[in-house]
Amino acid sequence: MLKLCGFALSNYYNKVKFVLLEHGIPFEEVLVKPSQDEALLAHSPLGKVPYLQTANGDLCESQCIVEYLAASFPDRRIFSADPWQAAKEREMIAFVDVHLELTARNLYKESFFGGTVSDATKGRVEKLLAHHIAGFKRIAKFAPYLCGEHFSVADISGYVHLPLVGSATQTIYGRDFLLDAGIDWKSYIKTIKARPAAQRVTDDLKAYIAASRAA
Repeated sequence: MLKLCGFALSNYYNKVKFVLLEHGIPFEEVLVKPSQDEALLAHSPLGKVPYLQTANGDLCESQCIVEYLAASFPDRRIFSADPWQAAKEREMIAFVDVHLELTARNLYKESFFGGTVSDATKGRVEKLLAHHIAGFKRIAKFAPYLCGEHFSVADISGYVHLPLVGSATQTIYGRDFLLDAGIDWKSYIKTIKARPAAQRVTDDLKAYIAASRAA
């Protein structure tokens, strides 16, 4: 059986977990936290999570894992059958994962973990996010889903990443860049959360946070 290695605080772990749950692919969860220990580096070259243990070996990077799952379970239709629509879903994932989340990630040390981010970094990220959010707004439909009327794998990225972008910018700059751009991500998240797989991911995240605080 596939083993998903990581922990519930990781949005990229939750991205893969959501895909697995949404499409009914059996898997086991293995608690692993990022580190530079050789034991982890043997499975994940950068010591990051998630990684997936398969019969063929280990696979890291969330989008590579999603692509592997789509190719291994074609009957689950993780991406749309239409080549153009599937390409647009991948395009949307790239925007959300790379242009939005990975850019905002530069703020997380201060916004979520009590550290400090330099003013230079804040200024650079502010400019990049303004540019990237404008581009995202041009292609995101929110009708009610990112790619149109139907839920797609792109919405899984939207669900796990957009709240972090909004919260991080609110904390660092005193304003939510997504809301300021007219992107009502909070209503969108409520729509996605109605799905059982999304609710499971959220419940497990909350349980993990509660257990960590109690420890």
